[in-house]
Amino acid sequence: MVTLYGIKNCDTMKKAWSWLDAHKIPYTFHDYRVSGIDRTKLEAWCKELGWEKVLNKGSTTFRELPEADKQGLDAKKAITLMLAQPTMIKRPVLDLGDRRILAFKPDIYEAAFAKR
Repeated sequence: MVTLYGIKNCDTMKKAWSWLDAHKIPYTFHDYRVSGIDRTKLEAWCKELGWEKVLNKGSTTFRELPEADKQGLDAKKAITLMLAQPTMIKRPVLDLGDRRILAFKPDIYEAAFAKR
């Protein structure tokens, strides 16, 4: 089963939902603003994809952090920040079971599902 992680009120999420629906791909949506994200899963994403990519430094939530929280970032600190405020996680995260895709690009989704 495919799981799409993100938050409801995000334009990029809407594009991902529309693409999946148009291609009749069943999926489960996990809103990590509402349901949170567990540490083990987030650590695995950061290991697989790189914490620098998983942490969305362009998010309003990250930009509004105190400067002290933005300094000295490493994987441990980034994961702690994202667990506390999941809206700092780049979205969407598409979990295909055997791998994850970060962000939404139609050509990347197309290639991923062509192999299934």
